[in-house]
Amino acid sequence: MIFAGSSEEYGLQIASEKHYEWALKKYGVIFPEPERIPELPVNEGNPLRPMSPYAVSKVHGDFLMRNYYHAYGLKTMVSRAFNHEDAGRGHEFVTSTIVRQCVALKFGELDKITIGNVNVFRDWSHVEDIADGYVLLAEEGRPGDVYVQGSMRTNSVLTYILLTLQHLGYDVKEIETIKGEKKIKEPAEISEDNFFNTSFLKIKVDVLMLKGELEYTLEDGGLNVKTDKGNITVVFDESRFRPADVPILMSDAKKIQKLGFKVTKSLEDIIRDQVNYYLNPENRRI
Repeated sequence: MIFAGSSEEYGLQIASEKHYEWALKKYGVIFPEPERIPELPVNEGNPLRPMSPYAVSKVHGDFLMRNYYHAYGLKTMVSRAFNHEDAGRGHEFVTSTIVRQCVALKFGELDKITIGNVNVFRDWSHVEDIADGYVLLAEEGRPGDVYVQGSMRTNSVLTYILLTLQHLGYDVKEIETIKGEKKIKEPAEISEDNFFNTSFLKIKVDVLMLKGELEYTLEDGGLNVKTDKGNITVVFDESRFRPADVPILMSDAKKIQKLGFKVTKSLEDIIRDQVNYYLNPENRRI
């Protein structure tokens, strides 16, 4: 039996000393205390700091499944799968929210994109890769054990927006805040910078955010995205900000890789499949 856990079980994971100081100021206490900084990428032994009722429920199921194995011999395994996306992702999830709005904007059905916190980083995999991992665990996994599944990359919500626009034929030249003076030229430029001792696809805005050189706030109002086809407005909506958000997650899937797990789909593959889904007008209706 495979329990579908979640990366949300890990919750707050510390990315840097600066991030640790920010978290202490915001929450007053971090428990368990980090044994290493950065705590990324996240493996099976990372501390669990769930930051939402959903995440807490996943931790409960995680421990319950392992108790069934230890107490009753039931052959259970836990997959802590990081975010996985595809065309069928629910409209309320951030990747679908982004792609649906971008496609609607292209067809003149919207005049702006509305979003929450664009600074958040997630490890996005294609659902097909994660589903293959579930099957692999059922066949090769060790009962009673825990396995992290993910792409071993991390990208910002802003990157998801910019790459979606690029996929739809917009050449993004520059972004600047609606209020204030934050301006980035060629924000979608591919970067080779290495973070957390890992090489993965990222763009300029990811690098600036990961280095602590760029952060967007509600006070910025949103972004003007300058493209070869005109300006696109991205508005920051306070109601879409979570009260206790998880700033960054990135998986270390080496353990399941030893069983043969492979990530075959890129971030662009995920975006392409979602774009193709929302090109159908029926799928844009919610």
